Amino acid sequence: MNNPGFELQEDGLERSRSNKNHQRDYQECRHDEKKSCSIMKIFLVSFLACLITTTIGVLILSLVYLGYFDQRTSQQTMNPVVPEMAKDPAQNANNTNTKPRYNFMSHLSKSKVFTFEGGAIQWARYRNSPKDYSDEEEMQFGASINQHQSKMTVGTLRIVSKGLRVPHWHFNANEHGFLVQGKAWIGVVDDGGINVTTYNVTAGQVIFFPKNTLHWVKNVGNEDCLFILFFTTHDELSTLDVDDAFYMTPEDIAARSLKPVGGIDFIRTFKKPKEDQAINFPKNLVDLIQNASYVQSNDSAVWKYFYDLKGSREFVFPGGIIQWARYRKNGVGLNDTQKIYSESVNSHADTLTLGTLLIKSNGLRQPHFHFNAHEMGYVISGCGQIGIIGDRPVPDFAVGIGDVFFFPIGTQHYIKSTCDEDLFMILGFSTGNQLETLDMDDYFHATADHILAQLFLKKQEEFKKIPKFKDDQAVNLP
Repeated sequence: MNNPGFELQEDGLERSRSNKNHQRDYQECRHDEKKSCSIMKIFLVSFLACLITTTIGVLILSLVYLGYFDQRTSQQTMNPVVPEMAKDPAQNANNTNTKPRYNFMSHLSKSKVFTFEGGAIQWARYRNSPKDYSDEEEMQFGASINQHQSKMTVGTLRIVSKGLRVPHWHFNANEHGFLVQGKAWIGVVDDGGINVTTYNVTAGQVIFFPKNTLHWVKNVGNEDCLFILFFTTHDELSTLDVDDAFYMTPEDIAARSLKPVGGIDFIRTFKKPKEDQAINFPKNLVDLIQNASYVQSNDSAVWKYFYDLKGSREFVFPGGIIQWARYRKNGVGLNDTQKIYSESVNSHADTLTLGTLLIKSNGLRQPHFHFNAHEMGYVISGCGQIGIIGDRPVPDFAVGIGDVFFFPIGTQHYIKSTCDEDLFMILGFSTGNQLETLDMDDYFHATADHILAQLFLKKQEEFKKIPKFKDDQAVNLP
């Protein structure tokens, strides 16, 4: 009979032998047959084991992939990526749906107009919600200044004759303004309301309101007032108007605070208008106001919040003129009243340097960069071409009246006047300290010729061909 135990011992010794030939032949034949069958069985068992292992492995990998895919899909659903609002504004420059220049330029004059009874406001700024932007280009600029932490927002404020930008304050920004046209009466209320500074401004002059300081702007001329305003925040500007604060205060609290004749009944006579009164101009203004006076405080108070930029020193160059409203160490180059403004700006955190730049037709503000400030500018008249040389290529782009441009700190840039008329701009720099700038010709002259020769692979004497002029060439002509 067959012995299963023997069959499995293929490499072992036979337990018995027969002397008969046919029995021996039979047993040898059976041994070979059994050996072949055993090898086949082992092969089949091994193959089956491999097949099962492979199937299980494929199933595990499929489950893992599906789990990852579902997790990723869930994340994308909860946090959709909007290409126009990429976290890195430089990514927008590489996006085929956007144009690099809108990281550095905004058509402010073409942006959404926020209209009120007494005027209008337009913005080049960052908004928390993408829905609050008018278009992709405006959103791209907002994302860029926010990512670069520019500490600047720009807007235009237009107030009709006799209109009022109502008393208000900003939670998260100082405000610097430049009056382009018109005449206005300004009020600033200090801590405790003890000191109220009032003064008049005309075209070409600068106003300054520290963060969380109550202030108002009244148009006292016959034409519209137009202000270019700079706010020291790259986040969404937070503002509260006095009328809004009043209407949000419970009636009994307002009555106990103001103690008017008639008490709470008098408070209840105030009716909140349906329209926002940010720029106020009531139809019955003549009936409401009689014998209004627009007094001016003494100089020591006024010059903390005011600067006569138009009347300040002109820095004249071959190709244009620069004027400054800025801080200077030890008051160098400033008169007594200008020193008051200079120290006031420097004493507050996150204030700005302002300046006007006039470039003659075909003139050039040569390539330069700022060590300690971002820069924003608004084109008041003329047209120009802007070039930016930074960590990524940006094609030159054109700017015209009402456009805003932005140069991140340390980014080399230049501005060329391209119209028959002069290019005139108001500039804001994100520093209340002394502005630090380096022009291209200055750093070429400051670098040793043998260093330049080694860098540019030119003979040392070749760099003697770059002349050093007696007059500063910051703004030059061909």
